[in-house]
Amino acid sequence: MASQKNHGPSIKNDKVYEALREEGYSKEKSARIANTKNPGKKGGKASTYEDRTKQELYDKAKEVGIDGRSKMNKNELINALRNN
Repeated sequence: MASQKNHGPSIKNDKVYEALREEGYSKEKSARIANTKNPGKKGGKASTYEDRTKQELYDKAKEVGIDGRSKMNKNELINALRNN
């Protein structure tokens, strides 16, 4: 594997960013995940989006930088989180 690069102050976790890019994620999605304070639990143990409240979904959407979240209903937030 190539040595870890420094992607500047806009990327909080260069190691995660590089790993995601190598897996084929876009620059935008890799940056969002690398900059997330808590990117989720491993092993599929995170609660499903359907089990979360609209406020929890809104907070997660805010954390990962989804635009237009304030006008979304619960199903739209779920869709945006899954597809971004």
